[in-house]
This record gives sequence, structure tokens and C-alpha cells, in this order.
Amino acid sequence: MAKKEAKPAKKTSFKQQAVIDAQDSTVEPVAFETPKAKVIEQAVDKPTTWEIKDRVYILKHNLSPLTYVLKSNGVYWFDEEKGYERELKYTRNQKTPFVDEFPEGSQKRLEHIIFEDGMLYVPKQKQTLQKLLSLYHPDKDRKYAERDNVKVAVNQVAMIELEIEALMAAQTMDVDMSEAIMRVELGSKVSTMSSKELKRDLLLFAKRNPSLFLELANDDNVHLRNVGIRATEMGIVSLSGDQRTFSWAQNGRKLCTVPFNEHPYSALASWFKTDEGMEVYSSIEKLLN
Repeated sequence: MAKKEAKPAKKTSFKQQAVIDAQDSTVEPVAFETPKAKVIEQAVDKPTTWEIKDRVYILKHNLSPLTYVLKSNGVYWFDEEKGYERELKYTRNQKTPFVDEFPEGSQKRLEHIIFEDGMLYVPKQKQTLQKLLSLYHPDKDRKYAERDNVKVAVNQVAMIELEIEALMAAQTMDVDMSEAIMRVELGSKVSTMSSKELKRDLLLFAKRNPSLFLELANDDNVHLRNVGIRATEMGIVSLSGDQRTFSWAQNGRKLCTVPFNEHPYSALASWFKTDEGMEVYSSIEKLLN
């Protein structure tokens, strides 16, 4: 018998071959780990720690009566955690200012809170009073405030530095500018002062009010006003009786008109900055020197 011819193998499609390969594969499937969500840590402000130290309290608005009694009974502080107002009372024999924390049945010996000459010093041993005044009393920052020694020191340093700056500026200032500044302070009396008297008063003014001194020293109009005043006093320039017109004293030629409701010498100082005024100013300075 004739052998039967072998049937040709059926072609396997690409999709079927992929299934067969997947079944025969000995490669173990890779296990993917589900990524864990990152925990974001939020920075939480830590509560300010209470420092045990001596404290000083001062009445506000520069008040300094001989004695001032702050209310120490029947005042309330709203407790946000508890959600209601808590009564405060300063007593001699309790360890807390909160009435609801007083031991039941205990005596409550009320103590006065007295400012003397606008100030109250509380030593570190009196923690109940310090916490009442610094943390809970409703009149804090309204009728009184706790003195911050750091802020006081910073302000004092700033004032000392400002005073030094003003004194150094006064020490090196020329006579004309010294006269201009002191004329603001002393008026026409400056014209009769000697150079030593002028220097002394200038240094005293810089020490007494350094901020105003430096402000005047950096103000160009101060010097210009002084030149105008000196020129008037020496008969170089004349000011009309109604204080509305400046003129040359020698020939009466008009220089400028003072605007309504403006100081005459301030107006003259402003006019000196104009093109015409600068020429007149140069001429006046030569005559003064």
C-alpha cells in the first residue's frame, strides 16, 4: 500500500503563537509592589515656652499716676479650647488665676494689682500674677503692656547711633550751615551769637534732637532760607511791608512775589532754585562773603 502523504502542518498565527509561548514559558511573573503614598509631614509651630523671670508692666499712653489699681476681680478670658469664658481672679493663696481651678471649699483672699508711678514690677516668684497679666488679663495691651527688654535695648541702640551720627555731622559742619540750622531753632538771635556760642548750641541741639537735626541738615531749603534772611538783615534784599514782594534794596528792582499763604523766606528759597533765581543767589552769596 502506498503510504499516505503527511499533511502539511497548519500555520500558526502570530496571536496563537504568543499564547503558546506564554503557556510554555518558565519565567516567573514579576511582582510589582504597589507604591506607598508618601506621608507629608507638616511643620507645626511649637507653643512658646513660658520663661520664668522678673517682669515689668507699664501703663500705656505715658500715664504715670501716683497709684493705679487694675481690676483683679470679675474679669474674664475666653478659652478657645474649652469654648467659653473663664472667670479670672487674683488671690494671695491660690496657685492659679482661674476661678474654676480653685479647690472646692477653699478660701479666696483677693489681692490688689497696683501700679505705682505708671509701673508694676513683678518678681519671678509671683508666677500666678505674671501669667494673669501677661497671658489672660483683658486689659493687656489696652491699658498696660509688658516691657520687652530686647525691644528697649534695640531702640536705645538706634537712638545712640542716631545721636552719634548727628554729633559727627554737627562737628564737621561749616559756619553758614550751622547758622542756617540754628536760625530754625533760635530765630534772629543767631545773628548776635559768636562762633563758639553757635557751635555749642549746634552740638546741644544735635544731641537733644538728633532726628530733627539730621532732617534740617539734609534740607537744601534751610540753607537757602538762611541766605535770604541774612541778605535781608544786611540790606542786600528788601521785603515789602505786606511781605508779598522781594526786591533789590539798592535800586528797588523786583525779584519775586510771595504766593498767597506761603512763608516769605520759604518762597524766596524756592525761587532761588529757578534759572533767574540761581543768578541772583550767586550774586547775593558773593555780597555776603
